[in-house]
Amino acid sequence: MSAPCERIALCRPEAVATGTAIRIEKGKLTLAVFNLDGEYFVTDDLCTHGPGSLSEGCIEGDTVECDFHNGAFNIRTGAVVTPPCMVPVQTYRTVVDADGFVAIEI
Repeated sequence: MSAPCERIALCRPEAVATGTAIRIEKGKLTLAVFNLDGEYFVTDDLCTHGPGSLSEGCIEGDTVECDFHNGAFNIRTGAVVTPPCMVPVQTYRTVVDADGFVAIEI
């Protein structure tokens, strides 16, 4: 039997305009919250290759290009799209909860 997940509220949906991302810090987590045509996705904000912030990266479709070295990740899956990145970025199960917040389940 799996352990129950913890839900962490991050922001209101209107805080993230379509096609953009914002950075959220919650406890020890620093996250990027993306809005792709009204669907919300959350990844770690720190690029796995260097000190780049994914919430400050260039978003095209469902890909975010790191602002530091131009490596890219799939926002939906965390998979590496473009080197020099080699390690996928952590993604989180994301929901809009009953209180109207974009939240993650961990």
